[in-house]
Amino acid sequence: MMLRSCWKSRHKKSSGPASCWIRPGLAALLWLCVTQFICGSEAVGETKHVVQKYAEFDITYNDTVTSENQTIYAFNHTVSRNKTEGVRVSVDVLSQGFESPILFVVRQKQAVLSFQVPLILRGLYQRKYPYNHLGRTLCQPPTRAASETQYFFVDVSTLSSQGTNYQLRVSRVESFTLQTDKKFSFIASPSQPQYFKYVFPDGVDTVIVKVNSDMTFPCSVMSVQDIQCPVYDLDNNVAFIGMYQTMTKKGAITVQRKDFPSNSFYVVVVVKTEDEACGGPLRFYPLRPDELIDAGNRTKVIDVVVSPAINSEVYVMGMLFCLGIFLSFYLLTLLVACLENRRMKRREVFLNPADMSPAETGKTPASPYEYGSFADNGSTLSSEAITDSATSTDNNYGYMGQEPFKRRPILSHLHHIAIRIERSLDSVGRSRQESLSSVEEDDYDTLEDIDSDKNIVRTKKFLCVSDLARKDKRILSKKYQIYFWNIATIAVFYALPVIQLVITYQTVVNVTGNQDICFYNFLCAHPLGALSAFNNILSNLGYVMLGLLFLLIVLKRDIVHNRALVRNDLNALECGIPKHFGLFYAMGTALMMEGLLSACYHVCPNYTNFQFDTSFMYMIAGLCMLKLYQKRHPDINASAYTAYACLAGVIFFSVLGVVFGKGNMVFWIVFSVIHILATLLLSTQLYYMGRWRFDSGVLRRIVYVIYTDCIRQCSGPMYIDRMVLLVMGNIVNWSLAAYGLIERPNDFASYLLAIAICNLLLYFAFYIIMKLRSGERIKCLPLVCILFTAVVWGFALYFFFQGLSTWQKTPAESREHNRDCILLSFFDDHDIWHFLSSIAMFGSFLVLLTMDDDLDTVQRDKIFVF
Repeated sequence: MMLRSCWKSRHKKSSGPASCWIRPGLAALLWLCVTQFICGSEAVGETKHVVQKYAEFDITYNDTVTSENQTIYAFNHTVSRNKTEGVRVSVDVLSQGFESPILFVVRQKQAVLSFQVPLILRGLYQRKYPYNHLGRTLCQPPTRAASETQYFFVDVSTLSSQGTNYQLRVSRVESFTLQTDKKFSFIASPSQPQYFKYVFPDGVDTVIVKVNSDMTFPCSVMSVQDIQCPVYDLDNNVAFIGMYQTMTKKGAITVQRKDFPSNSFYVVVVVKTEDEACGGPLRFYPLRPDELIDAGNRTKVIDVVVSPAINSEVYVMGMLFCLGIFLSFYLLTLLVACLENRRMKRREVFLNPADMSPAETGKTPASPYEYGSFADNGSTLSSEAITDSATSTDNNYGYMGQEPFKRRPILSHLHHIAIRIERSLDSVGRSRQESLSSVEEDDYDTLEDIDSDKNIVRTKKFLCVSDLARKDKRILSKKYQIYFWNIATIAVFYALPVIQLVITYQTVVNVTGNQDICFYNFLCAHPLGALSAFNNILSNLGYVMLGLLFLLIVLKRDIVHNRALVRNDLNALECGIPKHFGLFYAMGTALMMEGLLSACYHVCPNYTNFQFDTSFMYMIAGLCMLKLYQKRHPDINASAYTAYACLAGVIFFSVLGVVFGKGNMVFWIVFSVIHILATLLLSTQLYYMGRWRFDSGVLRRIVYVIYTDCIRQCSGPMYIDRMVLLVMGNIVNWSLAAYGLIERPNDFASYLLAIAICNLLLYFAFYIIMKLRSGERIKCLPLVCILFTAVVWGFALYFFFQGLSTWQKTPAESREHNRDCILLSFFDDHDIWHFLSSIAMFGSFLVLLTMDDDLDTVQRDKIFVF
């Protein structure tokens, strides 16, 4: 008011001679107003009392703070360049003043740390957890002098008019610097984080920081940060810089010297306010949004140890070991090939080139009447007469339909050999002059009665390979070569975006430092360059090298077979399982792509890219089943377009299962129904050899068959062996569908792969049993491959089920399964699974390639179809 009056008096008008006396009075009045304003301001400032105290370490100060007083504690300590000591500030508020907390500000030479007590930490959905007891470690700025005395101040203030009691204690952390290979134990909580310093020793470029605890919960975070201020050591900022990961009982981070210019780093451990990030239970949502929740006791005892990681010599040894194992298979294959060539040359000298009848060779073949269900073959005579090879076309596989289950006289057999020689010379000569591009599979269906002929041949009670090998060889070779070209095209278009995506994943991990993105075995993850787990990528080299070796073996067989055709070798023209190598080329390519995509998956393994690791596993299983079926059914095997379309459907469902299948009952019902319907349709297709129609009248025909065969007269199945296989297959698939519907496993991709593998093993076992039951034999090489592969598969599955990590759980829970390296300090259990499974797959492919070598000199009309 006084100042306002001064301003008003200044603007009043004066009159007459009295104005000369008024001006000095106004000046004096203005000076009086300014003086009183300054004095009033000083009086107001004097209401805030500032008290500075010289404090000492390891002494607890009990004091009270209000809005009218502020306390400053002054500390000093000596900092040495060769020795780093931590300084820790502990504060405890004795009263519950949540509305007006106490503010603590720690002023250092190159850093400022401030925090309030009670400290309010937020969880999910804005839950608030108050903490009255705090402990913070001060950041230690570096010093260049050998010894220096540094001062820091702790300011205590509040806006609360009521007095608040607190306790302050500043102490030294004697074991602030971690020692190599020495375990250090400490206690941490959400309001009392801990961090320690580690300095790289001379000659060590990489270390692994291991943090362990006997307590699963509370959930915690370990972080590795560069030496700089401030240190981010609270739950709400620990992820700002450096590398970090959540943990329950185990945690490990590999640290490289090149990432830290100061040759040292901080190991920070923070306990989270909630356990949801580690798979723990989540608290109920508070009734009121601003309600404070008591966090309870969330202290955790933790051990930390820093150990040197492997050096460059171990890297070199690991790579040489990996290359040496698989190059040895190349040398072994070369040795076997040389021995086989020498044996074949000797055999060509002492044995007749032509195939001899049983009477000429002195060997008695297995009688068809002794072949299980082949006891009754009276119904086959009419169909065999229709499909007699004497009236067949020139470009067939030499189908012999003249009563194949009866012995023929020697003269008759020699007569037919002469006919075949003349026919083969003519057909081979013409086939070399014709272009494969002018031959189509539809060229076979040129006769009006061809459908009825197919029905007669393919519905015979007892079939031979010659019955299902009637199409032109060139046509089928072209048909099955499409398998290879299609999978090569698929591989290129599938692999390129996968590689781009996993590179992006790795870049994100390196830039953000978030170790929870990828599910490694952190106790045995050896980085190289930008890759975080080079050993898991290197171990996939076996799939690529052995897949390439299998392609070379198939190529050699293909060349040998073509040369035999050029020589008009009767064994190649008229005997054995028809040689088609397109599916074998596709299998070798799929094995190589499995190695490439598995390596891409292990760049950053997680649930979103697990399909990269399994897609070509589905293809390998499907191609193996198709190859088994093609061996005895070359004319009616599925085309490449149909096969890959079905495999694309499988991969589509795999993606849907990963995204929507977890706990989704509707998805599992739909998938189980589709699984059962697909099983029934495939069973019908296989049982009737494709001679059925899926149209509007299919239900009527099903009812008619059931009525005539089951109700009107009870008759057994016409094709007993096929029925046994299909019944077993339906039992297995229906059981798997029921298991999936009841249990609803989280890992849908592995569940789908289990379905494919079970069906493949069932069909393979059926094939082996039926082969032996048919009087055929297994030669030494495939028998050795079968036994060797079975043993390797057993060991491989043992290491596979060790489960070193799993993306079905949270990253912290996955780390509980982490284990140290077990081979050369470089490879873990999963790497050994890669080694053994690649060898086992290669052996399985060799079994499929060589399993029917014993039939190379047997006429096709004596090889049974099953």
